[in-house]
Amino acid sequence: MPLVTVTDLTIRFRGPALLDGVNCLIESGQRIGLLGRNGAGKTTFMRILAGTVTPDHGAVQFSPGAKVALLQQDVPQDTVGTIAEVVLQGVVSQVAAHSDHESAWQREHAADQILSRMELDGEARFETLSSGMKRRVLLARALVDSPDLLLLDEPTNHLDIAAIEWLENFLLRWPTAFMFITHDRMFLRKLATRILEIDGGRMFDWSCDYATFLKRKEDALAAEEKQNALFDKKLAQEEVWIRQGIKARRTRNEGRVRALKELRTQRSERCEKVGSVNLKIQEGARSGNLVVEAKELSVAFGDRQILDGFSTTIMRGDKVGIIGRNGAGKTTLLRTLLGEQKPDSGSVRLGTNLQIAYFDQLRGQLNADKTIEDEVGDGYKTVEINGKPTHIIGYLQDFLFTPERARTPIKQLSGGERNRVLLAKLFAKPANVIVLDEPTNDLDAETMEMLEERLIQYQGTMLVVSHDREFLNNVVTSCIVFEGDGVGEYIGGYDDWLRQSDSKSTSSGDGKSKTAGQKFEAAIPATKKPPAATGKLSFKETQELKNLPQMIEKIEAAIAAKHDQMADPDFYKKPKQELAREQSQLADLETQLAEAFERWGELEARK
Repeated sequence: MPLVTVTDLTIRFRGPALLDGVNCLIESGQRIGLLGRNGAGKTTFMRILAGTVTPDHGAVQFSPGAKVALLQQDVPQDTVGTIAEVVLQGVVSQVAAHSDHESAWQREHAADQILSRMELDGEARFETLSSGMKRRVLLARALVDSPDLLLLDEPTNHLDIAAIEWLENFLLRWPTAFMFITHDRMFLRKLATRILEIDGGRMFDWSCDYATFLKRKEDALAAEEKQNALFDKKLAQEEVWIRQGIKARRTRNEGRVRALKELRTQRSERCEKVGSVNLKIQEGARSGNLVVEAKELSVAFGDRQILDGFSTTIMRGDKVGIIGRNGAGKTTLLRTLLGEQKPDSGSVRLGTNLQIAYFDQLRGQLNADKTIEDEVGDGYKTVEINGKPTHIIGYLQDFLFTPERARTPIKQLSGGERNRVLLAKLFAKPANVIVLDEPTNDLDAETMEMLEERLIQYQGTMLVVSHDREFLNNVVTSCIVFEGDGVGEYIGGYDDWLRQSDSKSTSSGDGKSKTAGQKFEAAIPATKKPPAATGKLSFKETQELKNLPQMIEKIEAAIAAKHDQMADPDFYKKPKQELAREQSQLADLETQLAEAFERWGELEARK
């Protein structure tokens, strides 16, 4: 029996149905990427699967005893308490046969296991964490009850590159089924083994990975376009025939008339594709050749050094990506380079005739109570685009806002729609320097690709902070990177940085190539610290330290064997109780491994 059976699912809020007669089967162990434009119904479909939204029609049936958990897109503002308390909220009530005491122990044990696996300190306060760490805690809450289907809505939002790579590796080892929505195409490529696409109320099952989907989708669109052209040609010919003179009308074939009516019906029912976003960046007057010259910048917050003797020169037309962990100081660097914040030492010289447009990842520039039309037009009915007055409604249609939608208050929009509003507002004003802080969050793939295309064509200067590796590869010409040992500059995009920094590491003598996750590893906020210990090692502790490497090797070998076993498609045909036992054994092994490494580090420090 499939894990989930979706039958004739229909739901609408206003206007056309978001989901219209959708049917779908989900099997155990599948890794499903859920695609579709902003507002297509992806989040709604997930919420229906999670049971938090009731469809207008249809049914969702789970296999007996199956559990589902949802990681929602936004971090709840009202969530407070310790990390352990938040994670415990994800544990469902145990079976009635257990005593209350045993049930509580099992819940706490499950929470302790997931906290250990995800390197979280259960006593830390949730509300004091960064956005990225809050997402990790909410993921732990979703995972703690070992759901058979894990639903992840934009799991990479607010995560830096190191945390995204950690999440990729974690999910690659996750044994049960999961479905995810993401704007991160590299994340999608690495994880998805099946693609589901929502388009025009229908769901399309591509049954392939993301790279294959892109090729098949392109071929399907080309075939559909050709078919529609032939259909329209035939319809036009029949329309000409029906309008012939009196003599033809007297002798016309009634069957042909009925066929024409059927053609007209088919044409009216054709699901027309929504047009592509037509982004137009309004370029300002040409700036001077020099945009920013920074010399020996030093900036510190208390005892924490953000910049230490950093120098750079940015020329007209440069497209600079800024990469680093959350909290590294990327925004501080931006503000210092733009002259908004004075450095503790060093100097910044700005070029002449700069017109700067700023994209804020938190969308703080938007007034949630205003309509889209009023916010983008600043109360005017027209905007001037490249010297030509354009009606605000027509301009917003280029950003896929219908006249009706353009009069909607911003507080009623989805995250992706709000990003489009901010882009429309940003590009309505002339600028020769564009500053983008996480511009790709919540955007659908088509809008992102159009944004990339326009930024590549843009003749002005660009500074962009992003954790989207593919976006950086496609758009920037150089990178400023916050690394463990300072701030470095590299020619090219994200992959170019990896290649150059690896080469630098090798030439410096360590002889090892590191991934971005490893480079940032020391910078990832640590929430769990080994207990402090003092004094020389006893004889027993010396023997323990001697035996730990061998023990770690054995545990790692056992974990690898479990992963190989779970990679076999036939593995998930076993009874549910046996699957649960195997997964519990794997969790125990990973906990033992974490504890062994922690103990090893403690003893090594005391040698």
